[in-house]
Amino acid sequence: MTVPRFDTAKFRFLATDQGLTQNGKSYQTDVAFGDPFIVFDPPTDRYYLYGTGGTENGFIAYSSKDLKTWTKERKVYDANQPNGWGEKDFWAPEVYRVNNKYYMYYSAHWKDNPKQHIENYRIGVAVADSPLGPFKDLTGKPIFDPGYPIIDANVFRDTDNRNYLFYSRCCYEHPVESEVADWAKQKYGYSRIEESWVYGVELDSSMTTTIGDPVLLMRPPVSMNDVQAEWESRSVTSGEINRRWTEGSFLMKKNGQYYMMYSANYFAGANYAVGYGTATAPLGSYEKSPANPIIEKNTHSGGVISGTGHNSLFSDREGKLRCVYHGRTIKTGDKRIVFISDVFFNENGQLHIVTD
Repeated sequence: MTVPRFDTAKFRFLATDQGLTQNGKSYQTDVAFGDPFIVFDPPTDRYYLYGTGGTENGFIAYSSKDLKTWTKERKVYDANQPNGWGEKDFWAPEVYRVNNKYYMYYSAHWKDNPKQHIENYRIGVAVADSPLGPFKDLTGKPIFDPGYPIIDANVFRDTDNRNYLFYSRCCYEHPVESEVADWAKQKYGYSRIEESWVYGVELDSSMTTTIGDPVLLMRPPVSMNDVQAEWESRSVTSGEINRRWTEGSFLMKKNGQYYMMYSANYFAGANYAVGYGTATAPLGSYEKSPANPIIEKNTHSGGVISGTGHNSLFSDREGKLRCVYHGRTIKTGDKRIVFISDVFFNENGQLHIVTD
């Protein structure tokens, strides 16, 4: 299994254990972040937590020795720097250790916006000598420009040393026809239904330059009869909003199988949830799991958690696989809170996240 636990010299996703038994744990932290990402750093023997929120025009970090008690550190990335290309909406940072340097991939609204797009998001990369920064943008522009707004970077190095960037094309100005869209337009009077799709593209050895054209990997279901359509379309079919999302992707590999996790529905609503698909190659094609969604609200069954999504996986100090994601509770209201859960696989290789 390969997940983000890095060899300090080779930036390799090291093999971890086979996951946990079904009797795992799940718990809520006191950190108010969206889009959380955790990495264990062997040189400092600490965990570092990054996410959306907590500061303006940049990112802060938390650290922990045990994944339960978190210390707020400092602002690790500030957009007010010579090569800063973003102007607002700094989202979803992920940090990787590469040859004793730390690379942060993140989303932001690009200053270069001659057409004045409302959503002009791109992905950038910044580097630091420490997991606590300061992270400095490598260039004064995004990592690449596909010609449409993109968010939610996830980086993966395969066992053959090929590198990949995964991202979500934003819903903005991306109307899509489907049976679900036709139904929703008739039901609620929407003029169109916009969608976000997950793409993948190869990176060169520097991890900063794309190779070739992006490949479409994940999108919302087209047919009303698709088994994924009900849970992935809740924000539209409930009349909440005229958008359908496939975002927040995260890739891992186990026994030659690639598992791509993703979030669907409106991030600010109760229906945000996580599913996954599998493939035999990083760039697909991916088949969505019949077990989806694997993380979702529990308020319909007497629980207090909703809006669960934008997850990532990491290996802890002992090599056990964990999942981190954000959610909302009745007590915390609209504030997004970080949750950490154990992960296991059944005998058929089906991925499960402990959420109880």
